[in-house]
Amino acid sequence: MLETLAKTRFPKSLIKAPAGCWTVSAPPLFVMVLSVASMVFPPFGNPVFASTTAGSAAGTTVSSARVWPAPEYTRLTLESALPIQYALTTIKDPDRVVIDLEQVALTPELEKLPDKIDPSDPYIRAVRIGRYKPGILRLVLDLKTEATPQAFVLKPVGSYGYRLVLDVYPAVPPDPLMAFLSENATPAAQADPKSDFKADNKADSHAATSVNINGGPARSMAISRKPGREMMRLITVAIDPGHGGEDPGAISRGGTHEKHITLAIAKKLKAKIDKEPNMRAALTRDGDYFISLPMRLVKARQLNADLFVSVHADAFIKPHARGSSVFALSERGATSAAARWLAKKENEADLIGGVNLDIKDPYLKQTLLDLSQTATINDSLKLGREVLSEIGDVNHLHKAEVEQAGFAVLKSPDIPSILVETAFISNPDEEKKLKDTAYQEKLADAILAGIKRYFVNNPPLTRPKMVSLE
Repeated sequence: MLETLAKTRFPKSLIKAPAGCWTVSAPPLFVMVLSVASMVFPPFGNPVFASTTAGSAAGTTVSSARVWPAPEYTRLTLESALPIQYALTTIKDPDRVVIDLEQVALTPELEKLPDKIDPSDPYIRAVRIGRYKPGILRLVLDLKTEATPQAFVLKPVGSYGYRLVLDVYPAVPPDPLMAFLSENATPAAQADPKSDFKADNKADSHAATSVNINGGPARSMAISRKPGREMMRLITVAIDPGHGGEDPGAISRGGTHEKHITLAIAKKLKAKIDKEPNMRAALTRDGDYFISLPMRLVKARQLNADLFVSVHADAFIKPHARGSSVFALSERGATSAAARWLAKKENEADLIGGVNLDIKDPYLKQTLLDLSQTATINDSLKLGREVLSEIGDVNHLHKAEVEQAGFAVLKSPDIPSILVETAFISNPDEEKKLKDTAYQEKLADAILAGIKRYFVNNPPLTRPKMVSLE
């Protein structure tokens, strides 16, 4: 019924009379259909297809409407002082998502929502809003592709009130590994044939590979290859810019958001790693959107990452706290009260960013709860020490040793993982540093140097999947 009425093309003879009534030269049956259509689905010409006056009597007011497009999904958030009751449906041909809001006013904030849809949004083409029937405000999302939407309500946390969250996922999720391989296919194929990780032409059954640190002596690593074909073992580093989207992370007194600082540093680190002939990097997020802590681990595992580096900017209640720190996972509790406090704060990111707790994934649960990873933690500590040593040349160290705590984002059972607190964003002097491009470059250089030093003494494991150089 809805789809039939929505596709109806009304005749040109439909004219508005001066007295405010409709004059129609059509059979009575058409007049009845037209009347029903006007109630079920208002006109399509204007994205906001009902008057603000019509919705002013509704009870709940949306104080903020936000849209967060991302490669994995697009999130739409409606924030209000009271929880919003809703009904979610999907319609085909064309693909649309319809969400009906009960007793919600059509306010100027909601009227601006259609203008917040970016043309580059991978999943939402447009949003239309209107009064569907008394007491019901309808949002229609016109989609670019078939989607699987999820909607849920978040309780107030931090500075947020109640939030109705609508996540629009594609019916066929993007494959991060394929995207990563596609991005790096050309650079890998054009790698310098004399690169450090190139198989030695003189070897018959094995190739010696090496990592050079600042022109110093190289350490060999043996990898197998088939005769007659050159093989390159690429080291894959997953870089995780902390926070994002609904989760701003720490906010300085000057209004600087941690999520922007971490993304800027992470992008610089990725660019530097990608310039290494034997290394490639992938970001868990490359824009301002939210990725849950478990999903960050899953993406790293899907990429077959050799290392996982999570980038953050610390904060404390007192502005004099300063310095950089590096953390690894602990199975037996935190190494200090500060580390315990920080881990608790970082682990609460999903509460602020917004996770649908109704979705149960046994794979994620296994990833988070698998604590049989002593060897991985030991490797993480080795990596952390090398990175901490290099960062010490760039900034004062808050702690001279790698600290440990139960960071959820570091709980990968088979990928050495560290969390780098680049500086205290709550310290005015260090905030200035974190916003400085030159300082961000120095931090990225230091982290890369630490990673390279780690691989000198801890060669990556040989894997069946390698990049073939024709």
